[in-house]
Amino acid sequence: MTSDNSVPPAAEPEKLPWHLSVLGRLRAYFFAGILVTAPVSITFYIAWKFILFMDNSVSPLIPPTLNPKNWGIPGFGLVAVVVSLTLIGALTAGFAGRMLVRLYDAILERMPVLRGIYSAVKQIFETMLAQKANAFREVALIEYPRKGIWTLAFITGTPTGELGRCFDREMVNVFVPTTPNPTSGFLLFLPRDEVRVLDMSVEDGIKMVVSTGILTPPDKAELSPNAAS
Repeated sequence: MTSDNSVPPAAEPEKLPWHLSVLGRLRAYFFAGILVTAPVSITFYIAWKFILFMDNSVSPLIPPTLNPKNWGIPGFGLVAVVVSLTLIGALTAGFAGRMLVRLYDAILERMPVLRGIYSAVKQIFETMLAQKANAFREVALIEYPRKGIWTLAFITGTPTGELGRCFDREMVNVFVPTTPNPTSGFLLFLPRDEVRVLDMSVEDGIKMVVSTGILTPPDKAELSPNAAS
């Protein structure tokens, strides 16, 4: 009796039942549809709510016969606000407008409670809207809340005045935002040599904070044609 020395065939991978494979694909398609439609839908929903808010705020100030909302024209409130702010800016650019701004600045700065709020809000908007505020456009990495843990931060300036005299090293003002709400956070004063400045734009940095790190911007060094391999 001869022995059979033939090698047994390799075991084939177990195939999933056809209905489980179809359900898996449908599940993947469903989540892909959410990823595609959710950002667009939420963006347009917020924009539409903002337009309706502007319309409802401006409509009571316009006579019913001249109110475009009654004609079925949405968005008139937003257009009216943009035009009004542009006209106010143009008027304050003149001599009379600057005198009027100095007058209500002096009045608000003498009010005990309102002067603190007005001064803080004014400085924030001047820093964010001023074209010369280049330091506010830097994204950096710092070791926070302890050594070995790195977090994303934004450089907002350098300490001046009394704060500047308190340090014997070159310091920078660093804002550490919270996730996913970047409007709140912590203000830190760090030595400049302990701050690692990134080539990332502020827009990409905010996207990364809001998305809790899911949206990571590409490395500009890798996209550069002269980057080393």
